[in-house]
Amino acid sequence: MTRLAWLKAVMTALILVFAPLTLAADSAPDTTQQSIQLDINTADAVAIAEALEGVGMVKAQEIVAYRELFGKFHSVDELAEVQGIGAATVEKNRGRIVIVNE
Repeated sequence: MTRLAWLKAVMTALILVFAPLTLAADSAPDTTQQSIQLDINTADAVAIAEALEGVGMVKAQEIVAYRELFGKFHSVDELAEVQGIGAATVEKNRGRIVIVNE
């Protein structure tokens, strides 16, 4: 067996062994993001940035500043009034946000 043929055989064997593992990992549902529930009225900027998709530290700080200036949020849709937070970001994160008004 030549070196090239041997190399092809080894590469094929590796692909056959590891391909099913990578396919299984790709098709597994991501439950970590689905289980996050964030109370937007009590969370700090770090927690907001970590929990919400498309919200970095700057936008998270804007959310906290808005809350401190205008009071607690009464609905998830009210987040769209925060500078830098649009309706698309609100919709993307609607399932992650909880409004607790005590």
